[in-house]
Amino acid sequence: MRILSGIQPSGRLHLGNYFGMMEPAIRLQDEGDAFYFIADYHSLTSLQDPGALRRHVLDLALDFLACGLDPAKATFFRQSEVPEVCELTWILSTLTPMPMLENCHSYKDKTARGLTPNHGLFAYPVLMAADILIYDSDVVPVGQDQKQHVEVTRDIASKFNHVYGETLRLPQPRIRMETAKVPGLDGEKMSKSYDNTIQIFEEEKVLRKKVMGIRTDSTPVEDPKEPEGSIIVDLYRLVAGEGEVAAMRADFLSGGKGYGDFKKRLFGGIWEYFAPMRARRAELEGNLDFVEKVLRDGAERARGIAQATMGRVRAATGLR
Repeated sequence: MRILSGIQPSGRLHLGNYFGMMEPAIRLQDEGDAFYFIADYHSLTSLQDPGALRRHVLDLALDFLACGLDPAKATFFRQSEVPEVCELTWILSTLTPMPMLENCHSYKDKTARGLTPNHGLFAYPVLMAADILIYDSDVVPVGQDQKQHVEVTRDIASKFNHVYGETLRLPQPRIRMETAKVPGLDGEKMSKSYDNTIQIFEEEKVLRKKVMGIRTDSTPVEDPKEPEGSIIVDLYRLVAGEGEVAAMRADFLSGGKGYGDFKKRLFGGIWEYFAPMRARRAELEGNLDFVEKVLRDGAERARGIAQATMGRVRAATGLR
């Protein structure tokens, strides 16, 4: 079983990225042949600063390896190191109906927020389909809100196979139902777009300041507080054990402690949870040659599979 997932290099990763994508992906590397790529082609739809892009790619590689991605188990690479994906994107685009792309959630959501659409944003799902299909992927782990991307991929692949014969493998989505929405500092979904994130490798002083600034209500210290729906409790649940979470909930309900106390516990939980990963990241920063070798080796393996797929595609379409 081949598992495929990618993540854009859009800046330092936050708790939402880690618990929503990275941590589940790292667990999956023990279940099959895992392919994880840094989606630098995709990032060009919104990032046109070459220096920033290079920094983001390196940061993402460091973060992923520090958090437990094992290059002995998973193939890890830069998307742009496999240029065949662009050729497949073009071929698939000749079969992709315009209304399908116009109805994609990501395009509609971004244009509704006032973003000026470019062709890259519009055709984003076709590149994503090529990412999935070129590696003969069986399973694509996604959140419920991303399920449509895999459905579009299956539709495009089915149309290709109908026109040219059975050539492309149809993937299946694996919905990450167990991953709840990770709340940001303001209670909205944690997102760089909302400027409400907590980075997983935040500096200690910055992390403390952010956690202490989490939005709460004005319930007095001595009064009971409602743990359900609390940003503090929801975040603490991600980084603390069941007993610690139960103790915090009990203290919420009993009263006598203020939100400042609970925020200090949350800060401690986050800081301790990522302590071994911070240490590993520091080691990796001192050995960037190793990081680059991991990406190069991953790209070499990924490109070999991509070239085999493109051999089939070219033969099927008459290009070879």
